[in-house]
Amino acid sequence: MEKIIIDLEVYAKEGKSVPKAQKYKFKVDREHYTVEQERMTGREILILAGKNPVEKYQLNQRSNGGKVVKIDYDQVVDFTEPGIEKFMTIPLDQTEGGK
Repeated sequence: MEKIIIDLEVYAKEGKSVPKAQKYKFKVDREHYTVEQERMTGREILILAGKNPVEKYQLNQRSNGGKVVKIDYDQVVDFTEPGIEKFMTIPLDQTEGGK
């Protein structure tokens, strides 16, 4: 039996509730990722996207309607929550200290 893959962006744009599935597809920046767990932390999403060390990046979640919220490293994202469109990373520039 083929595993069901839920594309979060499609469900968000159509305003549909996200059912529990075997796999969830979502975008981080411009890359698509498919995972089998329905919950991940901000840190796990950054690692999945190859953003190492994670402390040099901020993760933002874009929801239906254009709302953007910051996701903390230890914050759990539940992919079954309606409205999640995609994730975006922002490099945290290390400011030069006046030493």
